[in-house]
Amino acid sequence: MTAVIHPDIRPRINSVASDDLNAAERERIHAKSALFAPPEARLTDGRRDLVGLSREELAALMTEIGEKPFRAKQLWHWIYHQGATDFSAMTTIAKPMQAKLAEHFVVSRPTTATEQTSVDETRKFLFRFRDGQEAETVYIPDRREDRGAVCISSQVGCTLSCTFCHTGTQKLVRNLGPAEIVGQFMAARDSYGEWPSPSADMPRYLSTIVLMGMGEPLYNYENVAKAMRIIMDGEGIALSRRRITLSTSGVVPMMDRCGDELGINLAISLHAVTNELRDQIVPLNRKYPIEELIAACRRYPAASNSRRITFEYIMLRGVNDSEADARELVRLIRDLPAKVNLIPFNPWPGSDFQPSTRQQLTKFANIVMGAGFASPIRTPRGQDILAACGQLKTESERQRRSAPPEA
Repeated sequence: MTAVIHPDIRPRINSVASDDLNAAERERIHAKSALFAPPEARLTDGRRDLVGLSREELAALMTEIGEKPFRAKQLWHWIYHQGATDFSAMTTIAKPMQAKLAEHFVVSRPTTATEQTSVDETRKFLFRFRDGQEAETVYIPDRREDRGAVCISSQVGCTLSCTFCHTGTQKLVRNLGPAEIVGQFMAARDSYGEWPSPSADMPRYLSTIVLMGMGEPLYNYENVAKAMRIIMDGEGIALSRRRITLSTSGVVPMMDRCGDELGINLAISLHAVTNELRDQIVPLNRKYPIEELIAACRRYPAASNSRRITFEYIMLRGVNDSEADARELVRLIRDLPAKVNLIPFNPWPGSDFQPSTRQQLTKFANIVMGAGFASPIRTPRGQDILAACGQLKTESERQRRSAPPEA
């Protein structure tokens, strides 16, 4: 495959869709998302999981069992600030009430099926959910400071089929629910013992969240948004919206909604600068071409010089890494508060792509930096445990596919 540098000459729809078209497209996305809805967060014995509920839902459940709504505030503190999973550990709640809560509810985590730590201290978790489905989560520690990012999955599998991405070869099974999304972060915190939630003036080891794991977050927006509101709540986990980044391949109508409602940081999986090439390696581009994607970035309300949009660009040898590609990238983002993450391709079994050479990476980065944009070359992390960018794909899924049928 060779990069195509000339402008795409095929006719395209208007770069900025009308509000009516955007609203109709959002409804279509929501309807499709409902087909992949997660199971109810309830045990087989009927007890309800309290993780993943909003404050209002928690208060309503307390009323249902004949308790005052203020119990919700107590539970919120114990669940999301203290990290408690056992009602008997909630010492500000009387023992009879603890027993009543245990009769009706649970505070759960996803099961850790496997936990691997790389030679570079990156840690990958394979989490198993109540219905047996699984997804991967990665913690990437900072090399210089005692902090790091938790890379969270939003779906089991992925529907985008980006050709360079190992995760994209695992078909979409279902969306993750709010409890499963929040639970990934909470279980990672369990692993590092970071409870109770550090106060604002204390350092956090698990300091940021990047929604860059398995799945397209904006195709599961309702569940992702609910989970992020819980995580941002100031009386619980209390992670600032400035510490959360959502990565999308370009679901344009939902980008607008995410910006308006959540105001978290935005990262764009761009990876190509012409529609012809991006149609091939990021098939979502056929629905939302580059012109519409860049226009949505310009509209994103949280973007500013202090909160730049990140453009993720995976460097594929002889495909998208020429100097002409670099200059076209600069042209595309020239009027945006932006930075570019250049990502060396991480090979995986069965892929035909090769990583760009170090020389070509440097040439590309120098052109982008010369135009005034930060363009760090990301150091691959966790390669020895298949935890690097684009490598997530549950080992259990590979094992199930290759296992002989049961008798």
